[in-house]
Amino acid sequence: MEFTHFNQSGRAHMVDVSEKNDTKRKAIARGVIKMSRDTISRINQGLISKGDVLSVAQVGGIMGAKKTSELIPMCHNLFLTGVDIDFEIVEDMIIIEATAKTTGKTGVEMEALTAVSVAALTIYDMCKAVDKEMSIDKICLIKKTGGKSDYLRDANNVIDTE
Repeated sequence: MEFTHFNQSGRAHMVDVSEKNDTKRKAIARGVIKMSRDTISRINQGLISKGDVLSVAQVGGIMGAKKTSELIPMCHNLFLTGVDIDFEIVEDMIIIEATAKTTGKTGVEMEALTAVSVAALTIYDMCKAVDKEMSIDKICLIKKTGGKSDYLRDANNVIDTE
């Protein structure tokens, strides 16, 4: 497989997608932020002084997806038709899942991954006063559809909540 972000001179460039067809595209990414059970309890009870952690993280993740092309070099600026962020609280961690959608010439994997990353960073920022031991981990693409190929991560290689 060749790298597409280098031109014939070996220098970086933005890939030209002008000849590609518009297709419906969707990507799902997932990641985890681990923290103490006390921090989870505080989030659940609304006792974090900065506010509703998951609501703010949801907005942060969506905003991050919308700004992906400003953060990642050579990433195309996309018209996102939808971004959704879901959270699952499991004992000492929050599993974050982001879905990004568009109709266009290039995929939304980077937008979904950025949404998960920014949501996790937002949670960290809101809770760092009570838990500096938090860790962000296992951010990965779960599924992608549209374009030339689809992708589904092997079920044995999805986030382990142990």
